[in-house]
Amino acid sequence: MNWILFALAGSIAQLIDGALGMGFGLTSSTLLLTLGASAAVASAAVHAAEIGTTLASGVSHWHAENIDRWILLRLAIPGGIGAAAGATFLSSIDLSNAKIFISTLLLLLGGLLLYRNLFQPEVQADVSEISNPRYLTFLGFTGGFIDASGGGGWGPIVTPTLLATTKAEPRKIIGTVSASEFIVALCASFGFLINISRLDIDWSVVGGLALGGVLMAPISAKLISWLPRKQLGISVAVAIILINALRLVGN
Repeated sequence: MNWILFALAGSIAQLIDGALGMGFGLTSSTLLLTLGASAAVASAAVHAAEIGTTLASGVSHWHAENIDRWILLRLAIPGGIGAAAGATFLSSIDLSNAKIFISTLLLLLGGLLLYRNLFQPEVQADVSEISNPRYLTFLGFTGGFIDASGGGGWGPIVTPTLLATTKAEPRKIIGTVSASEFIVALCASFGFLINISRLDIDWSVVGGLALGGVLMAPISAKLISWLPRKQLGISVAVAIILINALRLVGN
């Protein structure tokens, strides 16, 4: 495999992920699956690469002041636990058939987010006023588990959910979700590492994805600060709809 091509793919995926809070795992996993890798191997390679890309992205968003620490702490820890569990599960069971259900769910969520940004931009709740204190814990664990078991999904699940249920600035939500993904990627990689004997990972793929993503992270973090709230929300919604519609058509 040509690592330069994977570096290019990593750059494009990180540009999408850093600007919209999603896309690195989905884009990279789709490429690896197209080349014939199993779901477990694709997810393991992507999450190993994401350790570097998400760290760079998190630092970039931190410097750009795009992070909400309160949300970050309540997302990252349960997200990491869910990712480790999902990685361990996927190493034994291929969940490729579950992608149809997950993509359908994300497609509907993207449609809801698009509707709210177009017709109900002011109808949102403050995350600090959510009555159930386990809301972010459940969201983080679910997003982490699906991300590791499906080869991607942390951003598409967590980002639109927070945008649709909170009134925090989109750049803060996207920056926080991107930064917390470092913990998710680290824990997912640990889960895959425990089961490394069952996997056959091409480390040149990991290196290429990581290199491209790390180089693009500062640029994508700056890009988010230039986009207005409503247009950014619409962009996120359209990205979710298009990505998951294509995944459904391909199944």
